[in-house]
Amino acid sequence: MTEDTSIKNNQTIALGEIPVLDYAQFSAHNISLLQQEYNHCVNYFAFPEGNKLKLISCIANDMEHTIAVFSTVVLSDSTLPSLTKHHLAFHSFEREIHENYGINYSDHPWLKPLRFPFDRADKNSRIDNYPFYSIDSEELHEVGVGPIHAGIIEPGHFRFTCNGEQILHLEIQLGYQHRGIEKLFLKKKKLLQRTTLAENIAGDTVAGHTTAFVNLRESLCGYRAEEDLQFVRTLALELERIAIHTGDLSAICTDIAYQLGSSVFGRLRTPVINFLQLWCGNRLSKGLIRAGKNNFPFTKENGEQLKNLFEEFEPDFNEMYREFKTLPSVLSRLEKTGMVSNEQALATGTVGMSARMSGIVRDIRSTHPHDLYPQLNHDPAIKNHGDVYSRTQIRREEILQSIGYIKEMLKNIPTENKSRQELKSPSPSSFSLSLVEGWRGEICHCAITDEKGELLHYKIKDPSQHNWLALALAVRNNEISDFPICNKSFDLSYCGHDL
Repeated sequence: MTEDTSIKNNQTIALGEIPVLDYAQFSAHNISLLQQEYNHCVNYFAFPEGNKLKLISCIANDMEHTIAVFSTVVLSDSTLPSLTKHHLAFHSFEREIHENYGINYSDHPWLKPLRFPFDRADKNSRIDNYPFYSIDSEELHEVGVGPIHAGIIEPGHFRFTCNGEQILHLEIQLGYQHRGIEKLFLKKKKLLQRTTLAENIAGDTVAGHTTAFVNLRESLCGYRAEEDLQFVRTLALELERIAIHTGDLSAICTDIAYQLGSSVFGRLRTPVINFLQLWCGNRLSKGLIRAGKNNFPFTKENGEQLKNLFEEFEPDFNEMYREFKTLPSVLSRLEKTGMVSNEQALATGTVGMSARMSGIVRDIRSTHPHDLYPQLNHDPAIKNHGDVYSRTQIRREEILQSIGYIKEMLKNIPTENKSRQELKSPSPSSFSLSLVEGWRGEICHCAITDEKGELLHYKIKDPSQHNWLALALAVRNNEISDFPICNKSFDLSYCGHDL
């Protein structure tokens, strides 16, 4: 029997094509696949099937550009041996399955609540009685930070166990932002409502999550996006990357009290998001990306505006970064701070910058390319030290790389297709998967339809789900005063995780 079905990014298959293994085979196949460094889990979730649960695993092969999809069916009151015991990268997926459906794992090392959904299996599990890890010692003390942030960002609680100023352990408790957004995808039936939901999964990743949604929707409907639609989506993704990375460089400067860098990088972000407002009426690109159509065609005039923007952006950006990287007071705060080793990054299944900072070549733009990325031949920016400085350097390199891609795209702006075909209804009894490399990392959306083509299940994975554990590991043995700079250098999403 075939152990899995191999699909490409943005491919739809009949639900019946996904092999159903018994749990022992399912477990062994997952563990076997993840023994290869070029494989990683892009999604693993459960959904009800009658009075049982179907578990679907999606393992991406970054070398062959395919995704292995396979499943198993278990009783909802099962107690199973965990995959996490063999590979830590499964920990959050199994915690979610446990929390949502009550499946128990006999040997999961960290079976704690993930996000406290309103319809969780155990209603006695509450955010105010989260089982924090603690160490009983008169030599140690705990420091609690949050959930209310001193600034204006989202809520999350950080519990440090410290020896003096040194962090021994950090536990991150999330779930304050849970909105039930996956269930809303099923409840809201209109395409516009669902697109608006996708735009609001994470407010700083509008282009990333909306592109994943529309690509998946078009795949389910058998629609192939024309070049002008792909152009808009690719351009929006790269502009979002430039804007957020530049803003993050400003925030990193703020956290090390380097006011000049904070001001200049902060100023440079503004014209990029202002261009988006000029183009589509919203600085976060809400309203820009739609399935099967585009309400804001990109014109030659827009192209000239963008060229002029980069002519002013690049000299100031490069001058500021040159100054920034030559200051000993800056480098002393960034180098060898918040380090994650290659082994830790692989074990925890990190994605995006959090993987590439530790020598892992994991970037959907090159491994599972979509829209215009096959034409751009993306070459990921890779660093090997896994510290704050590596994450800073990757941001700088990706900003310049994105500007280069956009300049190349502007040489051949496609004309608007004015004779598009209407979107058909989604395929019945189908499974579809969409991967996008957002600025933060790998985004994955999965959908399952019923016999009428209606959504039966919708699964979202923000890159933050993989990477929060990497932050907790990064701060170990650092002074607690370095936590803000470590946290900002990852810049993970609370609402994208909590959904």
